[in-house]
Amino acid sequence: MRAVALTLAVAAVVASLPAGADEPRSAPGFVPLFNGKDLSGWVNVNCAPGTFFVKGDEIVTTGDPTGFLRTDRQYENFELEFEWMHVEPEKMANSGLFVWGDPLPAVATPYTRGIEVQVLINYAPKDRWATSHGDIFSIWGAKCVPDRPHPKGIERCLPSEDRVKGGGQWNHYRVVANDGAIKLSVNGKEVSGVSKCNPRKGYLALESEGAECHFRNLKLKELPSTNPKPDEVAKVREGHKSLFTGLDLSGWKTEEGAWTAAGGVLKAAGTTPLVADGEFGPGELVYDWRVPEKATRGMGVEAGGQILALTPAPGKWNRQVVAIPADARRGRIAFRPSPGLEIMNVFYRESKGK
Repeated sequence: MRAVALTLAVAAVVASLPAGADEPRSAPGFVPLFNGKDLSGWVNVNCAPGTFFVKGDEIVTTGDPTGFLRTDRQYENFELEFEWMHVEPEKMANSGLFVWGDPLPAVATPYTRGIEVQVLINYAPKDRWATSHGDIFSIWGAKCVPDRPHPKGIERCLPSEDRVKGGGQWNHYRVVANDGAIKLSVNGKEVSGVSKCNPRKGYLALESEGAECHFRNLKLKELPSTNPKPDEVAKVREGHKSLFTGLDLSGWKTEEGAWTAAGGVLKAAGTTPLVADGEFGPGELVYDWRVPEKATRGMGVEAGGQILALTPAPGKWNRQVVAIPADARRGRIAFRPSPGLEIMNVFYRESKGK
């Protein structure tokens, strides 16, 4: 009878496992990162409102535009388990998990500085500089040391085995991040890792990168702190909100055909201003901009009743931070372009009143 009871108990546990999982449910101490109902606890940093959404018990990204959805708080040392599935059967489909990232994108990119755990299928370059099976690498100014040297000398750990399943199939990832090191297990076996990461405390994020991807069963267990130094901690969120969907001119006013929006970038055809909807008080405006290589003029920005004329650095992306003073009246934000001006990563933070 005891053997029968044990068999029935094991069968019940197996039946309770989510379809496609390759490991048992997480041990005690894990808490859900996703409540299964909405995106509470997550921040859509720089994507359109519909880029990330909840469907059943899954977080889904359309992949358009490129950008990321991050946690509303930072994490240092942890064990994280989740499942992911791309739906594309044949073409390359890309996404990722960002570890220890900043709250805003790095300059001239829709992605944060941090360590990326690759979520990718159907990509197999002939020189195998990258794989679709759980690479880990530094991005946009972060640093790490691969557990195995990369053949091209870059900060990227290639997996020891090919274990990722293809389109329409769920994959299980277990990420252990501790004291600046990250280890990744793919479908039940550790395959890649990095160490000496900087930052080693920051936000976690799910990436949107051109393909529909599903995530579910996100669970995390925090581990004791190993006391990172201040310069090993990502920047802390300050309440900036995106003013640009990355897809279109929603939330902006201009003349027809004067500006275009595509690929996360606003581009001016001429000199017609682009004006944000609404009025904005004291605070901070952040954006990245560049003018063409042959440009002789820069741009102007109007915020808080002040107009700043910015000198061009032709062909180079610049990050501009505009402080709107405490005594400024509420007013418009407007970009006054020279032809060919490009703008991305537009964020505004309003100062807290008394």
